Parts: sequence; structure tokens; C-alpha cells
Amino acid sequence: MAAVTGVGLAAPAGADAPAHRPSIEVVAQGLDDPFGLSFRNGKFYAAESAGGEISGIVPGGRGPVVRAGGFTAPAGVDRTRGELLTVTGEGQGPGASTLFVSAPGVAPRPLADLAAHELAENPDGQRQFGDDGAPLDALSNPFAVLGGRGRGTAYAYVADAGANAVLAVDRHGTVSTFFVPDVVTTGVCAGRENNNPEHAGCDSVPTGLAWGPDGNLYVSGLAGEAPGEGRVYVLDPVTGELLREITGLDGPTGVAVGDDGEVYVSELLEGAPAGEPGADFDPSTVGRVVRVDADGSRSVAQVTMPVGLRWARGALYSTAWSVAGAFLGQGGLGQVVRVAPSAFTAQG
Repeated sequence: MAAVTGVGLAAPAGADAPAHRPSIEVVAQGLDDPFGLSFRNGKFYAAESAGGEISGIVPGGRGPVVRAGGFTAPAGVDRTRGELLTVTGEGQGPGASTLFVSAPGVAPRPLADLAAHELAENPDGQRQFGDDGAPLDALSNPFAVLGGRGRGTAYAYVADAGANAVLAVDRHGTVSTFFVPDVVTTGVCAGRENNNPEHAGCDSVPTGLAWGPDGNLYVSGLAGEAPGEGRVYVLDPVTGELLREITGLDGPTGVAVGDDGEVYVSELLEGAPAGEPGADFDPSTVGRVVRVDADGSRSVAQVTMPVGLRWARGALYSTAWSVAGAFLGQGGLGQVVRVAPSAFTAQG
């Protein structure tokens, strides 16, 4: 993923725990930078990026229970019918930029080396290394994973933010490039310097994956954190054909789709100060979720630092305080929350 940078956040003096509006219900807390979120059979699964674990959460239960561990920066998780899929982000050493598979009672095993695919295939065609041999940008930085649904779909899809591509992985670990969004060249992205001149603009940076009730694959794109240039790409899950785009978003980091086709997008750093915040700055005001209805109308809900989204049991769930450890230096603040319809207000 293109690094989320340039933001300085500080926890409010004397704050022991984040406050939430009544329309935001805490389902689980005490997590270490939860990114990806999945749900199956009454249980949520959260990828704790800072903790290196996948935790299982039963709403109303005692608390998160570790279901798989020992990962290097797990970013995405999806619980399929019989397996737990986990992708790790960019890092040094073994286990980074890898798709893992595990099952109850079975330790995680690496299925696909996603960094190797980037180095061999370079899906976005951009220059990878400078004259000094150092990487010019993130190479492979998987951020989300989603299990397939049979009927010609992949075994798993991976949103690789560093590769600027959605990858398809089969059961044997063979990786192929499924979809490469165009470089964004509109608005503030026009002419933006990139790794090489022919790719001027903002990298798409895929961050989130979701199935829609229409059977299509939804992909959120950060677009280099450029204000108003974030996207959601709607794809045919078999061919990878781009069916439509939702534009005008601010740094999307996750996506979910409701039963009626409404699209939810997490904007992790919406409202964050560009520089060092003042002493009275409240970090709980950073971040929001945008709802885009079928008619195009939009509404927003203030959710603190959201990343992973999941539509489950007729409601929207989100991770919250997802980068509290990375930016505030405070572990254990991460949450999973239920976002009620009453949390949303019309976007002006």
C-alpha cells in the first residue's frame, strides 16, 4: 500500500478509552490495530495488524479469541466455508506479502507468495527500482482478501495495494493478475509525479474487496490519498471486466455492500490534520464511513479510523481505531463496531 503518511495524531490528554455515539455499538474491543474484517456462522474475524493475529469474536461473548497467529502484519482476512484466508502486508523476511490458509486445528500454511508475482509480472507496468537498486515505492503490499464463490470465480482474490492490482489465486497457490485499475489522472492527480513519466497521476492502490448482492466484485481504491479521487470499482468476478465506478471519495480503505445494493466505503483518515495537531485535537473525530445509495445519494457516519467493513446479519460492521497503535502509540484501542442507520446523515 502506498504508505498512509503525513498525519500526526495525539490522544487527548487523560483519555483512557475512545468515546462513541449511541448509534455506534461496540461489538469487540481491546484489539491491536484491526484492519480486515470477516464474518461467518455468527462470528467475526479481525486481522490485528499490530498483534500479528486473527481474532474470532462472538457478539455478546467474553472477548476476542485468537484463531491464528504468528503472522507478519496481517492485513486482510476472510472466513470461507471451511478455511481461514489471511494476507500479510509488505515487510522484511519470510511471511510478508503472502496468502496463508488455515482451518480449525490446522496451523496457517503459506499458499501464495504475492511479492514474487509482483517481481515477476509487475502488473501495473511501472518502474520498480531506482538506479541505486532501491524500490521506488511499495512493491507488493496486500491489504485485503476475499474467498471466491465457485461458478468460475477465483479461489481467492487479493487487493494488492503495492502492486496496484487485484490478484486471483487458485487452490494450488498459482497467482494471476485479475484487474489493474488505470492510474487516476483527474483533479489533483493530474500530472502528479509517479515512478516514471508515462504513469503520471495517482496510483489506484486497491485496498478493499466485497461481494455485492448482484454477484459482482467491489474493489475500493485509495488513489494515493488524493482528496476526492478515491474510487470503488465494480467488476465481473469471472472476467475482471470493469462494469462501473463510484468516484468522488477520500482515500477509501475498505468497502461493503448492503442487501439493497447500497455501497459503504471507509475513509480512514478523513478529517485528519495535515500537520502536527493542536493540544486540544480529538483523534476520535478522524475517519468516517460513506454510504452511497443506488440513486447516487450519499450520507456519512463518523466512525473513528475505520478500515475493514463487513455487511452481516442485515447490518454494517466496521473496524475502528484501526491505526491507534501506529499513529498514537497506544495498543489495545482497536474495536469492531456496529454502525446503525441512524449514524448516517446526508452529505452536504
